[in-house]
Amino acid sequence: MPRRLPEKTRNAKRKLRRRGSKRRYRSSKLFLQQAPVRENQELEVVINDIGSRGDGIAKIQSYMIFVPRSKIGERVKVRILSVGGKFAVAERIA
Repeated sequence: MPRRLPEKTRNAKRKLRRRGSKRRYRSSKLFLQQAPVRENQELEVVINDIGSRGDGIAKIQSYMIFVPRSKIGERVKVRILSVGGKFAVAERIA
């Protein structure tokens, strides 16, 4: 049997909940920044971190570049294979 509410709260008027503000999403200009690298560009980068899949992560102007088969602290020469909105994927060159 369901619990009954006290008489005071049963007939009380409820406040309307706000379902979100009008400025829910950030400006799209923040997310559409130009990538600092291009496909087939060759760079020399330092691996700063390791990703969840074991790839090394280098950063250029806060833009992440994933480099497979690399370790933290290595200075590697890479070629950019693909460029996305938030990150790029590269391969090692020698």
